[in-house]
Amino acid sequence: MRHAQPLPKLTKASAVQAAGQCVCGAVKLEIDVPARWAWHDHAPASRHAQGCAYATYVGSYKSRFRVLEGAAQITRFEDAEAGTARSFCARCGTPLIYERAGAPTMVNIPRALFTERTGREPRYHMNLGEAADWLWSGEALSPLKGYPGVMFERPRKKKPAAWDDMF
Repeated sequence: MRHAQPLPKLTKASAVQAAGQCVCGAVKLEIDVPARWAWHDHAPASRHAQGCAYATYVGSYKSRFRVLEGAAQITRFEDAEAGTARSFCARCGTPLIYERAGAPTMVNIPRALFTERTGREPRYHMNLGEAADWLWSGEALSPLKGYPGVMFERPRKKKPAAWDDMF
């Protein structure tokens, strides 16, 4: 009697992918859509790594993530103390991949690398208590005269001194 060999485990790829790339185009990558989740990270480490007020990431299972071109152009920085690894394009410096030891099956990719939809809107804010004190938080903006497309925050009006405060 012949025993049937177990079938190899097949991964089911999505019918839809979202493609992304670094600034110079040397590294091209894609994820199966929908992404697992998306969020804004206000942690200082992400701000520094991305050079912005907060980093917006999409998370994908590693099995649903592929580097299509330029794998040799990817360089990696591992922070053993934090248990994280960040990968960048060696040519232009674009942040590409953020990995955490606590989530070994996931990769996090900056949302800005994708020109198309990833199937998830970033509705979560991580480390909001660590947000930069200079982050714009929805104050009213006005157009700056003579500079089309530039908006600015008007200075706050000083409150007049109350009589009780004067004596």
